[in-house]
Amino acid sequence: MPKFLLQRWYGLHMILALSFCLLLLTILTLYHWVYGAIGIIGVIGLVLVSLFMEKKFQRDLRMYLATISHRVKKAGEGVIQELPIGIVLFNEENTIEWTNPYMQAMTGEEALIGKTLSEVFPQLKWEPEQEKVELVHNHKVFEVLIRNEERLLYFTEITGYKELLNRYNREQPALAIIHIDNLDEVGQVMDDQSRTQLSTSVAGVIIEWAQKHGIYLRSTGNDKFLAIMNREALNKVEESRFDILDVVREMTADNKIPITLSIGVAAGGSSFVQLGQIAQSSLDIALGRGGDQAALKVGNKLTFYGGKSNAVEKRTRVRARVIAHALRDLIREADHVIVMGHKSPDMDSIGASLGVWKAVALHDKPAYIVLDEVTPAIERLMQELYANEDIAKAFVTPEESLQLVTSRTLLVIVDTHRPALVIEPRLLDVTNRIMVIDHHRRSEDFVADPVLIYLEPYASSTSELVTELLQYQSDRIQLENLVATALLAGIVVDTKSFAFRTGSRTFEAASFLRRNGADTSSVQRFLKEDLQQFVRRAKIVMNTEIFMEKIAIATGKPDEAYTQVEVAQAAELLLTLSGIHASFVVAHRADGTVMISARSLGDINVQSIMEQLGGGGHLTGAATQIANISIEGAVSQLKEVLRNVS
Repeated sequence: MPKFLLQRWYGLHMILALSFCLLLLTILTLYHWVYGAIGIIGVIGLVLVSLFMEKKFQRDLRMYLATISHRVKKAGEGVIQELPIGIVLFNEENTIEWTNPYMQAMTGEEALIGKTLSEVFPQLKWEPEQEKVELVHNHKVFEVLIRNEERLLYFTEITGYKELLNRYNREQPALAIIHIDNLDEVGQVMDDQSRTQLSTSVAGVIIEWAQKHGIYLRSTGNDKFLAIMNREALNKVEESRFDILDVVREMTADNKIPITLSIGVAAGGSSFVQLGQIAQSSLDIALGRGGDQAALKVGNKLTFYGGKSNAVEKRTRVRARVIAHALRDLIREADHVIVMGHKSPDMDSIGASLGVWKAVALHDKPAYIVLDEVTPAIERLMQELYANEDIAKAFVTPEESLQLVTSRTLLVIVDTHRPALVIEPRLLDVTNRIMVIDHHRRSEDFVADPVLIYLEPYASSTSELVTELLQYQSDRIQLENLVATALLAGIVVDTKSFAFRTGSRTFEAASFLRRNGADTSSVQRFLKEDLQQFVRRAKIVMNTEIFMEKIAIATGKPDEAYTQVEVAQAAELLLTLSGIHASFVVAHRADGTVMISARSLGDINVQSIMEQLGGGGHLTGAATQIANISIEGAVSQLKEVLRNVS
């Protein structure tokens, strides 16, 4: 309130207070009429003065408020007319009823009233719950605030901000670590001159590729390079799908073993230290998946490129020996060991579990194997195992395993590394000493903070890896015939009787098991199937569609449930047909989930295809499960992925 009004308000109330005091004085002295008369006259005078001043105060206040209202209204009208923000008022039919002058300058049109929003801004659309959208109009970018209740739109130009943001995104740094996977292995069969020439040729191709894309490259060893680039260069490399992988592989295709690259890339980190750590982690994942691929991590998103060749088998047992000794130390430090495979266990999972159980027994420590169900794939083997008293008591249910956990428990995960696939995920939360033994290509999700990892994608099976670890647990090892047979059965199943993913060390492991009592006839007996299962598989194969000329897609009956073994065997059978390079079998599981089993001859990476559908596996063999979907819907999703891959 203005100062003069405050002064008048203060004076008026002082007069009223004095009048009240005089009135009291008059009452007290009423007994003397002279003084009483004087007091009454004084009071009346003061009241009249007060009334006059109050009327004058109200008149001045009304004049002041009227002036302020006029000024505020005038200022508001001026702001609306001159504000560099567009305002549009529209009715229920989306017809423009009023705009401020800025909208005319923004659109270049004099008359907007009466036109619909779709006429003026055809690309402006929003959902009922949206409060903000972006609009590109006349090569400028606007942020549009939406007030649906008032049917108002506010347009603010953000072209400069978007240009600055795009420039920031283009210039963000990215780091890559390039690793030559198998230079040492290839060089072992060459003389010094040929080895040097090969190394120089590969390095030259990588340097030329880096210069082409504006990438700074620095060699950090015989088989490693550090690459620094911005996001703009990285986007170009992504568009080429890291073609350097194909260039190097094809350039060395004449060698007995082609040279392949693995690349770990990081972008979007807050510092170069963080970028370096993420790039190394991405490289580890690429190597864990078998190499010959690039793993790009931006924020929380991990993308893979390449992966067109099988992992090259390592030609040294040094890593196996080091891991075996580390496992031995972990077993000795533990009070007992719990071994756990994946859900719906197969022969490889059970064989590897028995192998770890035996390794623990060699150090006189108790071990337990977690088993949730006996699937048809392991039914005959489990009958034999339950008949053996010593082995039978090692199997425990998931609930029993949780009761066994102590602070010194060692948990060994076999034949999987994904937390979602283990039999009892709660064990991962209550155990802080975890080891992973697996032969599958590494996925984005991995068991958190394991103390020891033995992940070798080149291996035929987890049973092969465990067999090698067993050989370093004791100088004189004696396996039970049934344990050796189970390990051999795991190798036979995963290699399709030594037809796929079989290297020299696969045969060495099989030879070791055979020397230690593995019975090949028992293996064949464990793998036998009954007539009904054979017929069910044949019916799946009969319902086959040839897609894109070289891909077979078979489906099970919508109202019938199948086992993982049945769909996997059907996929393998389809792969034997002439002209088929990859096969996919889609069917319902007992719980209603749709499962897809995929197989290929190697020129189609079914692992990357299954990963896009939430699964994983190997380059030549993979699978996935999709909940809350029909078989037709799953086939539709599969075809869409196949089209994009091709």
